[in-house]
Amino acid sequence: MGAGSAAAAESGVPESGVAESGVVEGTLPGFHPQLKEELRFPLAWGTSPIRDFRAWRRAARAKVEEHLFVGPDDGTPYAPEFAERAEADGYTRESVTLALTRHERVRGALLTPHGTGPFPAVLLLHDHGSKFDIGKEKLVRPWGDGEVRLASAQAWADRCFSGRFVGDELARRGYVVLALDALGWGDRGPITYEQQQALASNFFNLGSSLAGLMAREDARAAAFLAGLDRVDRRRVAAVGFSMGAFRAWQTAALSDDVAAAASVCWMTGLKEVMVPGNNILRGQSAYHMLHPGLARHLDFPDVASIAAPRPMLFFHGAQDSLFTAEGVRVAYEKLGAVWRSRHAGERLLTKVWPDLGHVFADRMQDEVFAWLDSVL
Repeated sequence: MGAGSAAAAESGVPESGVAESGVVEGTLPGFHPQLKEELRFPLAWGTSPIRDFRAWRRAARAKVEEHLFVGPDDGTPYAPEFAERAEADGYTRESVTLALTRHERVRGALLTPHGTGPFPAVLLLHDHGSKFDIGKEKLVRPWGDGEVRLASAQAWADRCFSGRFVGDELARRGYVVLALDALGWGDRGPITYEQQQALASNFFNLGSSLAGLMAREDARAAAFLAGLDRVDRRRVAAVGFSMGAFRAWQTAALSDDVAAAASVCWMTGLKEVMVPGNNILRGQSAYHMLHPGLARHLDFPDVASIAAPRPMLFFHGAQDSLFTAEGVRVAYEKLGAVWRSRHAGERLLTKVWPDLGHVFADRMQDEVFAWLDSVL
């Protein structure tokens, strides 16, 4: 076999340049290798012709905004309503209902430490997990919602968070915490796994986007949290696990109200994760994180880099089957190059936990808590 034939065999594309016809493993088009090759991410920092970093940030953020397919923040008043106040060990729980967009009011959990503020704060963003009966309750222990919801929340905490409620742990440590349901979860659902694709396509038919709505709502939630009198607006972080991790770095990229972000178990290069057998190829959950056409301009780590040089943390479990080791490596290298280019390498923390999978275990939490204390 000649060099050309060997290369063609390696890529899966015949020497003629014509891809296998039809649909192949993983429900990919036969010509998917060519489509991957065309993804050059020309707006990425270091590749883009824009050499001034602040100008690049503005251009990159504008490009992401363009692909949200959701109108810009129109300044709809939040008009918060506070209710269901209850005391806990070192903090106060409140239910808060507010307008994240002009279309809908959303109920969230707001935790405030005892003492005199203003306090640092965390926008806590829940995961996907194909579990829709709870959203904010995955991270904040529910109160006043009955035993069924509490049992579901505790089971999820046992599965993903070493039995802890991350929001309550943060509140005990002196952070104001805000957690809200994304559309389809908890009070805003529940949908079923099979309904996700229809929900997303209906958004597209309406000239909008499910993922774009989530991005816009998260940025609005960050601004609301930063604006509370009890919060030091200079010390607001976004923190999330799994889909919540995606939401955390995305919010940092889109909002100047976020001073730091910690993302656990969601960072990869796009090309490296789009391989047969990967969960992202199933559709369904992917639609909550899919901005059509954005990949022609920016990769996932390129979007996260819009937040540079603010402090950012990325953790990954080496046993996590949702992300390839190569995808994580590529993403971490891209992120590192951006932060180093800003002479801020010490503000970026990336770590792979060799013995852990897709979890936010207690020892990971403890490191995130200590990191937040150091950067906020």
